[in-house]
Amino acid sequence: MSAGPDPAGDLLDRVLLTRVVEPGDEAGGRWVREFGVEEVARRLREGAPPLPGVSGRRWAGLLARAGQADPRRDLAVAREAGVRFVRPGGAEWPGQLDDLGDARPLGLWVRGRPSLRMWALKSVAVVGARACTEYGAHMAATLAADLAGRGWVVVSGGAYGVDGAAHRGALGAGGATVAVLACGVDRPYPRGHTELINRIAEQGLVVGELAPGEHPTPSRFILRNRVIAALTRGTVVVEAAHRSGSLVTARAAQRLGRHTIGVPGPATSGLSAGVHELLRGDAVLVTDAADVIEMVGDIGDLAPDRRGPVLPRDLLEPRARHVLAALPARRAATAAEIARGAQTSEDDAIARLYELRALGYVERHDDGWKLTRQAVISVRDGRRRS
Repeated sequence: MSAGPDPAGDLLDRVLLTRVVEPGDEAGGRWVREFGVEEVARRLREGAPPLPGVSGRRWAGLLARAGQADPRRDLAVAREAGVRFVRPGGAEWPGQLDDLGDARPLGLWVRGRPSLRMWALKSVAVVGARACTEYGAHMAATLAADLAGRGWVVVSGGAYGVDGAAHRGALGAGGATVAVLACGVDRPYPRGHTELINRIAEQGLVVGELAPGEHPTPSRFILRNRVIAALTRGTVVVEAAHRSGSLVTARAAQRLGRHTIGVPGPATSGLSAGVHELLRGDAVLVTDAADVIEMVGDIGDLAPDRRGPVLPRDLLEPRARHVLAALPARRAATAAEIARGAQTSEDDAIARLYELRALGYVERHDDGWKLTRQAVISVRDGRRRS
């Protein structure tokens, strides 16, 4: 969306609307799309008749808010706190937020030095339960540290539990992290995370839709989650009960066509029940940062092959492995018996047996063939892995 012919006016109008219209209000977004920011702001300032799709009572409430709003004061308070206002069409606006349609933020208040648009290009959300277990905190911190160490920006909500662990993991790795708050970015919430959020603002970015000084409410937490989902390439849920707010983020990511990713937990843990529900649907199971990057990264960002140590028998030619596997573990067998087990001819089995003898896997025993001690151990290990 273009900033319009009067960028200064558009800025003040949008700042006004962040005081008046609640985050994610699709009616307000539709008004902006159909009438333009300037016209919507004018009607609110002048007490004009209601815009379409709103009751008289609600419109009166919006007019009361508009009467108390002072966008110039908000911008001055923001500047004093080191906060800037980023709006659609501006150089720092992350275009992927436009996928939210009429629920797109009217603008974002941003605290921190880096470019939000550039950081969002290679970002992944790590979210989960506030009352997480030690396992959940460990997984969130480890994932975030590894993602940050590989050049990814970790986005979360600044809350207790998994969110805080993810931010700390990224910061501890010297990496990039973004906290998306459900309040004014000049008022860290929760208060117990004031030091953490201030540190994020110094090393990363703190972002929010609400004007300076605004407090969080339950609905604002829920609506904040759509920004986390839209801003990032994918959402990783570490721990979540059936009614966890982090599931809202994951489902928003699914609706937006982003990757939805889950870290499994114990089958008996209620705090992993919501994650397991996601995994029974379209979410993808991951266990480490390499798995996550394979999902959200560019072509060629593949996780390593999940294999155990290479055993000597793995280096054998396939038909020789089949013959080796057909030998009994504790007795000798004839070539004919081994051939039947390997589903090959007796002549081919004998040829392979002589190869295996040269490699120390088998030995002649009267009229039959028997595994050596080395081969017994190798075959046993191979069967454990299969």
